Formats: sequence, C-alpha cells, structure tokens
Amino acid sequence: ASNLSPFPLPLFPQVLLLAFAEDLECIPGFQQKVFHIEQPSEFTEDQPILNLVFDDCEGNDKVNFEVSNPDFKVEPNGSLVALKNMTDAGRALFIHARSTQAEDMAEVLIVGGKDKHGSLKELFKIEGNLGILRQKRAIVATAILIPENQRPPFPRVVGRVINSDGTEGSKFRLSGKGVDQEPKGAFKINENSGEVLVTRSLDREAIPTYQLQVEITDVSGKSIEGPVLLDIIVIDQNDNRPIFREGPYVGHVMEGSPTGSTVMRMMAFDADDPGTDNALLRYNILKQTPDKPSPNMFFIDPEKGDIVTVVSPALLDRETMENPKYELIIEAKDMAGLDVGLTGTATATIVIDDKNDHPPEFTKKEFQATVKEGVTGVIVNLTVEDQDDPATGAWRAVYTIINGNPGQSFEIHTNPKTNEGMLSVVKPLDYEISAFHTLLIKVENEDPLVPDIAYGPSSTATVQITVVDVNEGPVFHPDPMTVTKQENIPIGSVVLTVNATDPDTLQHQTIRYSLYKDPAGWLEINPTNGTIITTAILDRESPYVHNNVYTALFLAIDSGNPPATGTGTLQMTLEDVNDNAPAIYPMLAKVCDDAKDLRVVVLGASDKDLHPNTDPFRFELSKQSGPDKVWKITKINNTHAQVSLLQNLKKANYNIPILVTDSGKPPLTNNTELKVQVCSCKKSKMDCSAADALHSSMNLILLFSLFSLFCKFS
Repeated sequence: ASNLSPFPLPLFPQVLLLAFAEDLECIPGFQQKVFHIEQPSEFTEDQPILNLVFDDCEGNDKVNFEVSNPDFKVEPNGSLVALKNMTDAGRALFIHARSTQAEDMAEVLIVGGKDKHGSLKELFKIEGNLGILRQKRAIVATAILIPENQRPPFPRVVGRVINSDGTEGSKFRLSGKGVDQEPKGAFKINENSGEVLVTRSLDREAIPTYQLQVEITDVSGKSIEGPVLLDIIVIDQNDNRPIFREGPYVGHVMEGSPTGSTVMRMMAFDADDPGTDNALLRYNILKQTPDKPSPNMFFIDPEKGDIVTVVSPALLDRETMENPKYELIIEAKDMAGLDVGLTGTATATIVIDDKNDHPPEFTKKEFQATVKEGVTGVIVNLTVEDQDDPATGAWRAVYTIINGNPGQSFEIHTNPKTNEGMLSVVKPLDYEISAFHTLLIKVENEDPLVPDIAYGPSSTATVQITVVDVNEGPVFHPDPMTVTKQENIPIGSVVLTVNATDPDTLQHQTIRYSLYKDPAGWLEINPTNGTIITTAILDRESPYVHNNVYTALFLAIDSGNPPATGTGTLQMTLEDVNDNAPAIYPMLAKVCDDAKDLRVVVLGASDKDLHPNTDPFRFELSKQSGPDKVWKITKINNTHAQVSLLQNLKKANYNIPILVTDSGKPPLTNNTELKVQVCSCKKSKMDCSAADALHSSMNLILLFSLFSLFCKFS
C-alpha cells in the first residue's frame, strides 16, 4: 500500500501524512491508522477525500464502516466521501471498521478545523473526556484509539504527537499510568518523531482508558512545553463470554396457568463494553427436558430473558405430566445474537406447582373393624387416593366423623406420612350396651378445592365396628366406699358390707371377696357376702392413719374362666376417743444457784388426741418432800405453765413431780418428773458437774439414814 494519498496534492496543498511501515505478514486492521488533512474551503458532496485500506486477512467478509460524523460515509472501496456540501467537519473524524473476523479504528485529523465535541462519544458510547484535540502552545496531542487484544509484533505505532514549532534539538517525553506508573511500560514515545507506540496487548476490561502526559524538553531534559494530556482509549473487542452469575435459577408456575404466563427471568452478564454489540445479549432455549407433553412448553423473550408458557392450560396439567419439573438449557449470545457472538449457558429449573383440582377419594365405600370392649387405641386405617402433590395441602387429608358418634367414643386423625385416617377408640366400649357401631366419615383436603371442583360421594365412607365381649372384672359400688367409726370399738365390730356387681350381665357369674391391702391388719371380709369386721382395736393415732382416715383395698373376683378381678377402696374415718394422756416438755431444766430470777422453766403440754380431748391443760405440783416448799407452778395459758423457785438452792439435781390433766370426758392425767439441775455460774459460764456429784452424795446419805431407822425399829 502506498504511503501517499491517492488524490492530487494540489487539492490539499498542506496535507500532513503519518507513514507506517508495511508488514511482511498480514496484520488485521487498517493499514494506515492516522491521516492528517487541511481544512478545505468546502467538502463537496460525493467527492472522495481520501482512501482507507482495511484488511482482516480473511477476505473482508461483511466489512462495515462507521464514521463519527453522520455527514460522511466510507464507500465499499474504502473512499471517504461527504454526503453533502459543507464547510465545517470539526477537527477529527473517526472511522470504525468491522468484519466477521476483525475490527479496527482509524482517525482523520483536520488541521484548521473547528472542534466538535461529542461525536466520538455518540458513536462509540465512551464516557469521560476523550481529549480529541488538546493544544497548549505548539503541542498537538489528539486522542488515540487502540483495539484491545492486538496480536504481536510489538511495539507498534498507534499515533503521533505533533510539535508545530519544531524547535531544534527538542525532544518528546511521555509519562503517566501505563508509562512510568503501573502498569509500567505499556506505552512509549519516539522522542524525536513523536510517534506513540504500544508495547503489548491491552485489556479493556482491566483498564478502559489511559491519561498520559506529553511534554517537550530541551537537550538537557528541561521541560520547555507542556505537559499536555494525551487520552488513550482502549476499543472493546468481543473477548468475554456472557455468564449467568445468579444461579441456581428456579421458577414456579401454577398448573393450568393461561398461555403467556411469566415464569421467571434469566439475566446474564457480559464484561465487554455495554455500549457496543459485544455486550448486547440475546437469549434462546437450547433444550427442554422432558420434552412431553410438548417439546416447546416455554418461550424466552430474546431481549429481556423472560420465560413464559406457550402451551394451553390443558397441557399444563401436573397430574398428567411425566415429571412436573422441567429443565431448560438457556443460551445467552452477545453480538445481538449473530453467529459470530460468544455464548454462555445456564440451566433453568421450572416446577409446575399443584393446585387442588382433585378431591381425595376413599379406596372403598365401607371399612370393617373389630375391637374388644374396654380397649382403646387405633382400630382401623382408612385409605384414600388423591392425585395432587403429596407435598402440599392439596393432598393432605382431613377426616371428620359426621354420624354415629354421639358418645364421642371415637376419634380420627391423619397419618402425616401415609395420609391415611387412623380411627381410634378413645372411650372404652361396652359390649353389654352395644355390640355394633356404624360411623359415617368424610374426607377433605387442608386446602380448599378450586371453584369448579367439588367433593363427591367417594369422599365419604362407612365404618362397621364390631365389639367383642370380654370377661370384665366386677365393679364396686360406690368406689371409694366411705364409713365413719369410733376408734377403740370392740374387736369383731361390723364396719360395713361392700357391694360389687359383674358388668357381664349375660354371663350370670358369682362373685367372691377377699382382702387385698390392710396396712395395720385391723380388718377381714366375708368372702361370700362382703361384710367387713374388725380384728383388732382401731387407733386413730396409728401411723397408718392419715388425716383421721384409714385406707384399705378389697378384691371382687368373678367365676369366669379365667376369672376377672375388680378392686374397691375403703376409706374409714376414725373418730377420736380420749385415750391419750398429755405429756410435758421439756423434761430437763437448769438454773444458777445464785440466780436472782427464780423463774426456772416454761413447761408446755401436748396431747395426741383431738379437741376437745386436749387443752386447756391443768398443771399441778405433786406433794413436795421435806418440811419447806421451794417450788411453785403458775398457769400461763391453756397449754403452758411457769415453774419457779421460792428460794435459791444449793448445787444439786432435783426431780419435781408434775401433774398435767387434759379436758377430756373423763379427763386423763399424767404424772411426770421434771429434772432441774442447780448449777454454779461464774463469768457467764454454767457448771453443772458438781450438781451431779452432790446429787449422788445426798442419795448415799438418804440411804444410810433409812438403813439406821430400820435397825432402830427392829
């Protein structure tokens, strides 16, 4: 390819051209990427301006050109022409070429043209400041567009910075991100010619734009012009496949839904430039599993990704489907779905949800059950069929007994695993009352049926229950049996006669009685007539009596084979008799021999009997020995009295006879000795040891005196 314009120079006397070396091997793209032309007095309609050479190295199949200014176009032969007569086209034109194999960008710089902002943004949808032409003093640095993913060889020229002054000995210097900042070394500049070179392949998805700084230095390296911004824009290539990032994708649609019902939306992501066809996605269903009842049950909106039903509501019947779950292989293709687009796939799972359009039906109209009288629990399981989804309330059954259960002897519950109705006896049945029962039971679903479906005759069933007679034990009447007796009644006294009957009235059995539990051993029962008599004295104060009640158990045994037994309880309330004398407490008291307070102890009295055989108690002193009375007792209240000294005594132990009498009729009296120790007390310490010794000495003296007296009279 020639490095000169194919048109006569007189037409553009001041055209500046940037030459590129001709590669020996084919490099896809524009063979010349940057052109410089002077602003003419007028661009003439259909008059060729320059010729562009684009080669994708594969025959240029379906090559297409786009120009940033809509008033220009590129002919199929590569000629750039104006579509109308005009005097101003701006300072730059950008030409984008694309074929099925490659794409590239070229720029035409118009020296002397007026700046027109936004044309490149509008065509290629690039945000930010493009820096189409930046000029500070003599530096002209126009934006450079570089396709990503270029193939070697590198470095390659991608543009040029112009120094309009052309100061002798001056040099270009380039800096910024991509030069001396990370990623370092991606770009460099020919310090003499101003040619900008890229040293390696670029990735738009990593860094879409670079802002470099260009300045002019003298021979010593001192900056004499600039810096001026140089924008480098990485042109997107279709190098990223669409991906589905939000899976798993599961949608639900109710069976019988109208055609066109939306199920779900599939959204894919493409990392390429969203302003280009590289990220313009189209969706398609590649495969449907299963493919029945129709291979095309669903449709996906190619642009939005919405999946909708396309079959009639009758075909969307969960109960007739081979599998109510469908898997769709969804493809997303960029390049607006063209064959050259890259693809990504994902699986969409669509579940056909059940609605309650099938009522439960009993597997038979009549069920049979047999149960022994007196037994509770499940007696029969009622089976039903329901075509709805077992995981929903449209399948789960609810059973109700609607007739034949006036005594509420039966209940029915649903088995959550099998959906069967478990019919139970909750109150024992009596063969003698009724040997047969007939129940009418209905079944419904937890969820209501759809409006056009109703429960039919198959949703009710009859249960015939046969009660089997068993030998039941006799029953005491009443139970418990209560009686009141006075304690201490004579042995052999009749307590009461028990009464037990046999529920098996049709069997005419005899009953015999026996004693089962008699904790105190006070009773016996006549085995024939059930008369209970005492065999010992009844004692209300016995530990076997609780709250005045004595409890014993008796058995009634019928003559069946084998015999059946019933148990009856006797609760005998014992009335109190004054048979316990009161007792005093405490039995020991201590007092100091020099005590100023002569009150010795407060005595209390208790009685095992009940009122009125207890208090008020009467306290008295028995006859005191010796010539002088040294003790006295004084009543405090109905249950207590004060024992006091009339004078101080020497250290010794003293036994004081106390009489205490209850209020019973007749009253009972207890003669008890209160032991009082007279002790020595020094420094708040009581010493009673000497009293014991003294008490022993006095006993010896008393014995010796009695012995002398006996010898004298003999």
